[in-house]
Amino acid sequence: MTILLATLNARYAHASLGLRCLLANMGALQARTELREFVIGTRSTDIVEKLLASNPRIIGFGVYIWNVDETTRVVALLKRLAPHVKIILGGPEVSYESAEQEIVQLADYLITGWGDVTFPLLCGQILNGPQPLMKVHAGVQAPLAELPMPYDLYSAEDIAHRTLYVEASRGCPFKCEFCLSALDKTAWPFALDGFIAELEKLHARGARLFKFVDRTFNLNIKSSLRIMQFFLDKLAAYPDDPVYAHFEVVPDHLPDALKAGIMQFPPGTLQFEIGIQSFNPDVQALVSRKQDNAKAAENIRWLCEHSNAHLHVDLIAGLPGEDVASFARGFDRLVALQPHEIQFGILKRLRGTPIIRHTAEYGLIFDPAPPYTILATDRISFADMQRLVRFARFWDMIANSGRFANSLPMLLAGSPFDNFMLLSDWLFARTDATHRIALERLAVLVGQWLAERGMDADAARALVASDYAGKVNLPRHGARVKSEPVAEKSVPQRQARHMAA
Repeated sequence: MTILLATLNARYAHASLGLRCLLANMGALQARTELREFVIGTRSTDIVEKLLASNPRIIGFGVYIWNVDETTRVVALLKRLAPHVKIILGGPEVSYESAEQEIVQLADYLITGWGDVTFPLLCGQILNGPQPLMKVHAGVQAPLAELPMPYDLYSAEDIAHRTLYVEASRGCPFKCEFCLSALDKTAWPFALDGFIAELEKLHARGARLFKFVDRTFNLNIKSSLRIMQFFLDKLAAYPDDPVYAHFEVVPDHLPDALKAGIMQFPPGTLQFEIGIQSFNPDVQALVSRKQDNAKAAENIRWLCEHSNAHLHVDLIAGLPGEDVASFARGFDRLVALQPHEIQFGILKRLRGTPIIRHTAEYGLIFDPAPPYTILATDRISFADMQRLVRFARFWDMIANSGRFANSLPMLLAGSPFDNFMLLSDWLFARTDATHRIALERLAVLVGQWLAERGMDADAARALVASDYAGKVNLPRHGARVKSEPVAEKSVPQRQARHMAA
């Protein structure tokens, strides 16, 4: 095999859409190109062995914030073992501030930005001449209508075992400075008829889990409605074999026509990822985020009360200009809206994003190593930021997991942020850990905390046992408490837990 397209995914279930887009656009070189996907945590030597077994002349790597360290080790080994193999890098992590990066120094070539057109051209020059003179190549952004779609390249194994990533558009018209999409001028849609036809073919092949990577699915309501109708038609035609769709939506744009479509989805078939990030209007203005907070809150409340959509709502701690008290007010406001999950994120400095312009004025200190997490600001000390990091992890384990649905209201009662922060501090003091805490131990600790906060000890244990966490054995409660998910088989496990609670 002449050309390999490779990347390290965060999980096996994360099939790389980017690599498949490149493969779809290889033209005459497609027959000489293959995909090689790995998972982070795999030994670098094992990855290199599998890559070199194909005797490639070119290897292209997709480099992202989550895999750059491990990909750097792989590239370093390849250049030692097979220096004749040409290494081409691409992806968001190496498209900006590239000169200082070790992986770029090791590689032969770098494509910044879009690679659909530029990667096959560069491969052709390497293989057939004339040899490229420049190391860094700015990716050509071709009109989307000229790019073949990649969905036929999802294999039968992908369809059977992995979430399929799809995109109805690229880019984003908004300028939020913490996001790489802030560098886009607008959003570019794919031709809708062709895209729907591709969804149709995937469904006919057995695909049921579709995750849209569009930054703003509800930007064009007419297109949104047509895509949603595709899924509603499939749900009506195959009620015993339902589809599941995940969309990222802006929270303050939910017109009545879209609401009417959303209301038709049954439980376990629709998920929305909604970015709030901050409810502080001064912070929003500082990072160029335009958001009608009242309308966003109203729409989240409506979705909770009038739809079956599973809601995953994002907040970011550590934004410039926001202190812990401001973040806490926003967190409590979001808790009151009762979305299924609140994703408590910590600000990261993605390479190339404009957030860096606030570094001096707001005392932003980022970890120099990936994923470049904020360590402190002029308003949040390092010690308090560490407490927020632990809060986020315990929140994911207890609240977002859906395993403590009955206990959670007691844990949060009155002042959600303050009360959960006390629990977080207490858990860390008892365990000195935020990972690898067994569910059984966590359930016991939650019961102990409730007792320490004044609840009768037996009542606290019974409350925890009534939760989904009751599937584990608790002290003095010998029998397991059965709690079977009510969701359909196609629903991702995380959502199924919320439905079962």
